[in-house]
Amino acid sequence: MPVSLAVDIWSDIACPWCYIGKRKFERGLADFDGAADVTYHSYELSPDTPVDFDGSEVDFLTAYKGMAPEQVRQMLEQVRGIAASVGLDYHFDRVRHTRTLAAHQALHLAKEHGVQLELAEQLFAAYFVEGRHIGHVDELADLAADVGLDRAQTLQALESGTYARAVQADIDQAQVYGITAVPFFVLDGRYGVPGAQDPAVFTQVLTQARDERLGG
Repeated sequence: MPVSLAVDIWSDIACPWCYIGKRKFERGLADFDGAADVTYHSYELSPDTPVDFDGSEVDFLTAYKGMAPEQVRQMLEQVRGIAASVGLDYHFDRVRHTRTLAAHQALHLAKEHGVQLELAEQLFAAYFVEGRHIGHVDELADLAADVGLDRAQTLQALESGTYARAVQADIDQAQVYGITAVPFFVLDGRYGVPGAQDPAVFTQVLTQARDERLGG
């Protein structure tokens, strides 16, 4: 019987490296001679961010990270280039900064219905490419409906905070693992891979984990 490895990914929708890491992991997984069961877990990089931040990406990083505006612009241009190298068309001028708690709750709802990976892709694209406001529950309900979730059910779950405890449980588990930055990949519950590594790194670690499971 083929071995399917568990892959647990801690990430934040507002993290540009997490979307890049997602693409690199997917390429590494495509080159892996095996199967994986992928689950996304919640991690809030800036939980103190207001839902409606009044300003641009440059304003946010300048205010929240203490960086000079020109330094921020140079950094964003570098990240944009790296994103383009994996097929992602980032538009930092469109980004609507917001707290990502509600988006993480939506991902937990999607997980229960078997469409978490599809919604994760939708959320990343909405945030970094399309400039949509993923802090607003109405926008999240629309995105959830796009991947087959019931819009009214999603709206009710987000407004009532049904999955708030699940989000916090993910964050608590990240602390147990010692995760302080995302993306962070836990492969087969044994191997931790930090950051947006090259696809070959993911392929190698997945292969090693599978071989060890098979006693090779």
